[in-house]
Amino acid sequence: MSPLGFPPFRERFPWIGPHLQTVRNTLVHPRVGLPPGECLRFPMEDGTGDVLAGTLTRREMAAEGRALVVLVHGLTGCEDSFYVRATARALLDEGFPVLRLNLRGAGPSSATCRQRYHAGRTGDLRKVLGGLPQAELENGVALIGYSLGGNAVLKLLGEGEFPVPVRAGAGISAPIDLSGSSRCFLLKRNAFYHRRLLGSMKRETLALGPDLPDELAQAVREVRSVWEFDDRVVARWNGWSGAEEYYRINSALQFLPAIQVPTLVIHALDDPWIPGSAYTAFDWAGNPALTPLLPARGGHVGFHGVDGIWHDRCLAQFLLRHAA
Repeated sequence: MSPLGFPPFRERFPWIGPHLQTVRNTLVHPRVGLPPGECLRFPMEDGTGDVLAGTLTRREMAAEGRALVVLVHGLTGCEDSFYVRATARALLDEGFPVLRLNLRGAGPSSATCRQRYHAGRTGDLRKVLGGLPQAELENGVALIGYSLGGNAVLKLLGEGEFPVPVRAGAGISAPIDLSGSSRCFLLKRNAFYHRRLLGSMKRETLALGPDLPDELAQAVREVRSVWEFDDRVVARWNGWSGAEEYYRINSALQFLPAIQVPTLVIHALDDPWIPGSAYTAFDWAGNPALTPLLPARGGHVGFHGVDGIWHDRCLAQFLLRHAA
């Protein structure tokens, strides 16, 4: 066991190294069975008419005292992304009710939204928390985010101002330094990831059709990098001067010192997408609410270990300690 009482991460053959850890789910296409859930709708009430969708799943015999866990996917993901379903399965098995949320314009939310999520759109998460059924809030809420969703969750936890009791949080493979992560994507070693991710971002955005302003639609077609997409599309759409202002305002790193609820932060230092330097340079001891798990290996939202998905084991252990 690690000094913090969590199991150490050990890679599972043949998924050895950062790239195979990262792409394993894409190569294997694993399936995770879940019980039928209840579709919930969350109107944003900001003048856009946008409505977010999520699926709430409970065990038939849920354990008492368990907080409702809200899972927030990453860039180009949704409630049915493998990592979201896998965590939902692991936490349902521990007696937690789980809401798999689709961010603005993602997955099932795409049919009822005219705009799209970004790395710091915490107002949407706050509105979702405020719109949860009262019957589900008896034991409070825990928030878990992955990659871009992890940045948003950590930013929200640092901002505070929760409309419901938040008992715990977690971020997995979060780009807490958005500028550094964007520059990392431009490295030659990431050309394959960059091409696929940018293509998905373009398709999702253009799928908005007439709801996407003409000048933004033209920019989407023209951009050739994630940084340029953030600079010409995300930033301009949301009122920032460009990518660097968007990154500076929304990077979760600056919000970590203000987090007051128990929060687990998981990141592999060999993540090919997100530099580990922002994590290793941060003063974790300065905020006792934070529990960092920074293994040398694991890839990006990978952590395919000899005993299953390592980050899900750690999440379950952490939530049983702080949200049960």
